[in-house]
Amino acid sequence: MIKVQNLSKSFNGKSVLNDISVTFETGKTNLIIGRSGSGKTVLLKSIVGLLEINSGEIWYENTLFNKLDFKDKKTIRSEMGMLFQGSALFDSLTVEQNVRFPLDMFTEQSAEEKNERVNFCLNRVDIKNANKLFPAELSGGMKKRVAIARAIALNPKYLFCDEPNSGLDPLTAILIDSLIKELTEEYAMTTIVNTHDMNSVMEIGEKIIFIHDGTKCWEGNNNEILISDCEILNDFVFANSLAKKLRQNTK
Repeated sequence: MIKVQNLSKSFNGKSVLNDISVTFETGKTNLIIGRSGSGKTVLLKSIVGLLEINSGEIWYENTLFNKLDFKDKKTIRSEMGMLFQGSALFDSLTVEQNVRFPLDMFTEQSAEEKNERVNFCLNRVDIKNANKLFPAELSGGMKKRVAIARAIALNPKYLFCDEPNSGLDPLTAILIDSLIKELTEEYAMTTIVNTHDMNSVMEIGEKIIFIHDGTKCWEGNNNEILISDCEILNDFVFANSLAKKLRQNTK
């Protein structure tokens, strides 16, 4: 569980996040949605400690994360898995070296133990016979799978995904969404996904918050989002004719 209380963030005196409070639940895919520039990326970066907040609290279970010193924050970070928007694989490292990277950084495991964990994670995301390949030799979907394998290498308690379907075709995007949801349930992780993809919202949105101009305007799930009375949210969700038909069918 991750709990955010009254979080505010500004840059050079300009407010970007305003008094946001939300609890992200364990074992569920928690989504942050909103238009580009709404503040959702700043919120995600604040939660993981990449940005210092101006006020508020960020709790990981019973630990007040944003008040920890560097050493204690590193302990919490060793329990985090990160899936970046562009996969962020190291081009000069092979697939297995990319997945082993967090193990090299945070553990004292033997080479044999690390290799065993790398192969387990690659098999779990259905990547086979690719250990010695470099990222340039992979498709976009395979890069995402390798990035997910790296994200779960440390068996994290917390998984953060920034636009995981960016640049993927619709079918591959659905497969990545399903994989994230499966892993969240399997490992009982607190997963937070930053997205503006409505397919992801409807497929895996068990807990959703909608950010608009740095303010949390709505909170609910993928069943409730189609019948919301929040006009700003409706403008975001029902921006195309297909979505409008879905809304009409729910009435």
